[in-house]
Amino acid sequence: MRLGFVGLGIMGAPMALNLIKGGHELTMWNRTAAACEPLVQAGARMADTPAVVASECDITFAMLADPEAARAVALGPDGICDGLAAGRGYVDMSTVDAATSGRISVAVEACGGRFLEAPVSGTRAPAEQGTLIILAAGDESLYKEAAGALDLMGKKRTFAGEVGQGARLKLVVNMIMGGMMSAFCEGLTLARESQLDTTELLDILDAGALGNPMFRGKGPQMLAGNYAVAFPLKHMQKDLRLALELGHDLQVKLPTAGTANDAFVRALAAGDADLDFSALLRTQND
Repeated sequence: MRLGFVGLGIMGAPMALNLIKGGHELTMWNRTAAACEPLVQAGARMADTPAVVASECDITFAMLADPEAARAVALGPDGICDGLAAGRGYVDMSTVDAATSGRISVAVEACGGRFLEAPVSGTRAPAEQGTLIILAAGDESLYKEAAGALDLMGKKRTFAGEVGQGARLKLVVNMIMGGMMSAFCEGLTLARESQLDTTELLDILDAGALGNPMFRGKGPQMLAGNYAVAFPLKHMQKDLRLALELGHDLQVKLPTAGTANDAFVRALAAGDADLDFSALLRTQND
C-alpha cells in the first residue's frame, strides 16, 4: 500500500516517521520543505504539492495546525482534492471543528474519494513513541483499510461514527485537558504564594486521586521553568475556542472552559503562543 503524509510539524513528522519504520513507502509534502529533509534521509520521497501526494498514494494522511490550514491543503489550488482519484483515501488527523471536517468530506466524496477524520489525543512524546489515541469517524471501509497504519501511530483507536463525531470527541478531550492545566497552574501559583513546597505538592497530587500523567510529566518541568514545546499553547487556545463554539451551537453552558480559554488568551497576548501549553503558568496571576 502506497501511503502519503502532508503536514510535518511537531506531531506530523514523528507520525510519518513511524509509518516509514513500519515498512511503508511514503510520499510526503510540507509547506516548509526543509522539514522534509529528516524523512527524506529515512527513505521518504518529497512531492511538490499535496495534489501530487494524493495522486500517487492509496491513502494520504494529514496533520495540520488548524481548520484554515486543513481547508487550504484539502480544498485549495494543488490541494488534496485536485489529485485524489476514485477510491483513494484521505485521512485528516488534524484537530478541527466538525463543520470543517464535513466540508472536506463532501469535497473528497465529490471526486470519488473516501474520507476519514482521525484527530489524535497526545503530544510530541506519544507521537514519537507511536502511542497516540486516535479518534476516527467517517468512511468505515477506509478506517478498516487504514487500521495497520493507524496502529503504527497509536496505541488505541476508536471509530465514533459519522463525520464530525471524531472532531467533536477530540474537542471534548482537549477542553478537559485545557481546564485541567488551568486549574493546575492556579494551584501551583497559590501554593507558591503561600510559601508552600511546590515539589511536595506534586508528590501529594501524584499519590492520590488527582495523580495523572500530565501533572506527573509537566509538573517538574513547569517548576523548573522549562516550557520546551510538546503541544503549543496557541493550539490549546484554538481547541478551547472551537469547543466553546461547539457548546454555543448545542446550547451547552461551559463556564469552566470559558475561564480556561480566557487564561490562555492572556498567555497568547503575553507572547507565549509558541511555548508549550504548560507555559500558562507564566501568566496565571496576571
